Amino acid sequence: MKLTIERAALLKALGHVQSVVERRNTIPILSNVLLSADREQVSFSATDLDMEIIDEAAAHVDQPGQITAPAHTLYEIVRKLPEGADVSLTYSGEDPRLQISAGRSRFNLPVLPAGDFPVMSADGLSAHIQVDANDLIRLIDKTRFAISTEETRYYLNGLYVHTVMDGGEAKLRAVATDGHRLALAEMAAPEGAAGQPGVIIPRKTINEARRLLEDAGEMVGFQVSPQKVRFEFAGASALTSKVIDGSFPDYLRVIPRDNQRVMTVDAELFAKAVDRVATISAEKSRSVKLAIETGRMTLTVRNMEAGQGVEELEIDYDGEPFEIGFNARYLLDVAGQINGETAEFRFADPASPTLVLDPTDAGVKYVLMPLRV
Repeated sequence: MKLTIERAALLKALGHVQSVVERRNTIPILSNVLLSADREQVSFSATDLDMEIIDEAAAHVDQPGQITAPAHTLYEIVRKLPEGADVSLTYSGEDPRLQISAGRSRFNLPVLPAGDFPVMSADGLSAHIQVDANDLIRLIDKTRFAISTEETRYYLNGLYVHTVMDGGEAKLRAVATDGHRLALAEMAAPEGAAGQPGVIIPRKTINEARRLLEDAGEMVGFQVSPQKVRFEFAGASALTSKVIDGSFPDYLRVIPRDNQRVMTVDAELFAKAVDRVATISAEKSRSVKLAIETGRMTLTVRNMEAGQGVEELEIDYDGEPFEIGFNARYLLDVAGQINGETAEFRFADPASPTLVLDPTDAGVKYVLMPLRV
């Protein structure tokens, strides 16, 4: 294999694929990236056996071929080469190493046979669905913060993406929950999406897809099967991943429908107030008490060791006074997702789930479980 490629193109493609490679691997081949040179392009593949990312870049190929090389080391070498450099990659059977040269720089990296590199099959995937990249970014950004990190309930360790019929209209919906809070975002279902199987996409896959969406162009190809999901981005980059084999809970049961106490508050001022009083909260519970009365909310945090923090805010509320407690981190996460100036809280009682809405985006809903305070 022998080829020449611009540093910028090589760095971009390697940047897309190398992040899927785990830093510590018990299987040596999984630390490598597969380089496949053919005609006037070179393809890069990396995998952790659960997810595979592929990208391509234009190159001047003198001799086609395939080989694998250490992904992180290769990426770091290319990253530190001078901008605008032409990078030469050469591998021949005589020297069992990949030679990298650019200007006066020369490197040799150990290789492993391309034939040993695992390839993820795309069998059983549905027909292509085209999704607007910005809509997909919105679905991910509005929900992924609520994905559980608790490994025991593995079926919550991902984003549940599925289609639903709502008011006679098909919606593509993403839902995440960790049992303490829930985030839901939806959009009009793209053509061909109705009837597709619902899938739980793992947290790592969601984070990688979100990163690749930065360079995705206007539309993204999307395919699903009960076992796999595949995203196809602008150019030739693609991400294929296994999905979580489990059943997502019936989330509709925990979304309140008739919470009668409605409060609106300036989202930015609310977030800053929560952040300030939470400074002295005990790290484990981080609980903040909200005392809500007509026109006013008082936020209080008590910590036996660090003292007390209190702050008052003006609100729009004219019901019966009551008190309720929440985890400060969860309040800040939800407040950070509100696009408009105000956030709308709908309460039932201090022990029941609270619904949080963004008046400027009808397609999102957040549910928070209260704490005892």
